[in-house]
Amino acid sequence: MDNPIHHYWEIRLQKLKKALEANNFDVYIADNKDLAKKIAYNTLIPEIAPRTISWGGSITFVGTRLYEALKNDPRYTIWDTYDKSLSPEQSLQRRRESMLADLFITGTNAVTEKGHLVNLDMIGNRVAALTFGPKQVLLFIGRNKIVADRQAAFDRIKNYAAPVNVLRLEKKTPCGKTGACENCSSPDRICNTWTITEKCFPKHRIKVVLINEEMGF
Repeated sequence: MDNPIHHYWEIRLQKLKKALEANNFDVYIADNKDLAKKIAYNTLIPEIAPRTISWGGSITFVGTRLYEALKNDPRYTIWDTYDKSLSPEQSLQRRRESMLADLFITGTNAVTEKGHLVNLDMIGNRVAALTFGPKQVLLFIGRNKIVADRQAAFDRIKNYAAPVNVLRLEKKTPCGKTGACENCSSPDRICNTWTITEKCFPKHRIKVVLINEEMGF
C-alpha cells in the first residue's frame, strides 16, 4: 500500500467524523490544507452566506490560506482580529465585535475520540465564540489535535500547545523555559479559561473541517 500513514489517519478521521456528527456537529474531511480551504471557501461559506466574518487565533486557519482569501473578498465585511495596526484598546473592541459576526472561524486545541472539543484561552474571545454569539462557527482541525480522552486533551494543551504558543508569542512565562505547565501567575499567562464542548448547540451551528495533515500546535 502506498502511503500507509495517510490511510491510517483516514480511518481515524472517519471514526472521529461519526463521533462529532453524533454530537450534532457538521463534519467534512479534507486530504490536505488546500482542499480544506476549497471546502470552506467554495462550499461552506457560500452556503452560510455571511455578511460579517471574524476569527479567533488559529495557526491551522492561517495555514489553510483562507485568511488571505477572505480579506480580499469584497462580498464580506471582515472584522479582522489579527490586524496589527490596531491599538490594544481597538484590538479588544474588535474582539468584542466579533462575538456578533455571522461567521466566526478558528481551530481547537484538542478533540477527543468521543467528539468533544477541549480548549484553553488567554483573552477568552475564541472560547466565548465557540459557546455563544456568532451565528455560525467554522473550525479547522489538523489530525495532530486528536487525543484519546479529556485527560489526554488537558495534558496535550498544558504541556505542549501552551508552551509552544508562549514561545511563538514571546510571552514571559515559566513554561517557555521548562516546556511544561508550571501553573504560573505570570502577567503573560495564556492559560486562563477552559471550555469543553460536548455537543453542538443548536444543532449544525458548528461546522468542522478535519484535515489529514499535521497543522497548528
